[in-house]
Amino acid sequence: MNIRIGILGYGNLGRGVECAIKQNDDMSLAAVFTRRDPEAVNILTEGVPVCRIEDADKWKDKIDVLILCGGSATDLPEQTPEFARMFNVIDSFDTHAKIPEHYANVDAAAKEGGHVGIISVGWDPGMFSLNRLYANAILPDGKDYTFWGKGVSQGHSDAIRRVAGVKDAKQYTIPVDAALEAVRNGENPELTTRQKHTRECFVVLEEGADAAKVEEEIKTMPNYFSDYDTTVHFISEEELKRDHSGIPHGGFVLRSGKTGWEGENSHLIEYSLKLDSNPEFTSSVLVAYARAAYKLSSEGVTGCRTVFDIAPAYLSAKSGEELRKSML
Repeated sequence: MNIRIGILGYGNLGRGVECAIKQNDDMSLAAVFTRRDPEAVNILTEGVPVCRIEDADKWKDKIDVLILCGGSATDLPEQTPEFARMFNVIDSFDTHAKIPEHYANVDAAAKEGGHVGIISVGWDPGMFSLNRLYANAILPDGKDYTFWGKGVSQGHSDAIRRVAGVKDAKQYTIPVDAALEAVRNGENPELTTRQKHTRECFVVLEEGADAAKVEEEIKTMPNYFSDYDTTVHFISEEELKRDHSGIPHGGFVLRSGKTGWEGENSHLIEYSLKLDSNPEFTSSVLVAYARAAYKLSSEGVTGCRTVFDIAPAYLSAKSGEELRKSML
């Protein structure tokens, strides 16, 4: 089996998908599609064409699954339905509140085109979502907690860079250790946003910028920092490049619950991730679900799916017999 993969968008996520394809023997990269000048995009895989997005429809019969690597704010709400009419598609749409609307749009488009679309694939939403579902089903009398970090939040970093006087910045989301330990100890705490996470910002100022004004604007920014204890460090551009060039992330999903006739026994389910590269890990999840999309399409399935709808065996290159023998 050779699953022909297309990549739409060649940033950090697109490059990560390309690397992940290399690690999967049942897949090959067919083409990369970009909004940029294709001549200016240098990919890692030799002999694979880089094409304009406008030419994607010419590849309908040459690509089995198209992995969409755009952003959730403006790209994916338009691109995923559009390309689901032409291809089996995978995306990493992560605006949690808008997933039901996105699902409906992709479902209609994929059914119209006779294809499969799997949306909101990654680690949150994605792997964390699955673990929340498993834990809720197993421990119905319980409480959920999700902690993110320590890791770089690209959205929050972008928000800081939009502040007047800021030349560049990185922001880290950090779980509060005391809150995490309280959950692990079975205390079932009621935690506010501020009690669960802190935010740490490393900022390079434009020449002549007012540091106090920039710090105040960051700390009071609604939806990003105002609900958190936030620390701002002003550093040089050289320090930012030297010490903060990576994109690590991770987090924890926990559920504490009780069983027994009188709820006399306590249990804790914990799932954690520690990632050197957020985009590369997300890409690896996308590629596994591309295999699932290919298998579902081969069975005649159409429409939209999420990670909740995909049987685990569909993610693996191994046969059912091999899985039962080696992993069950």
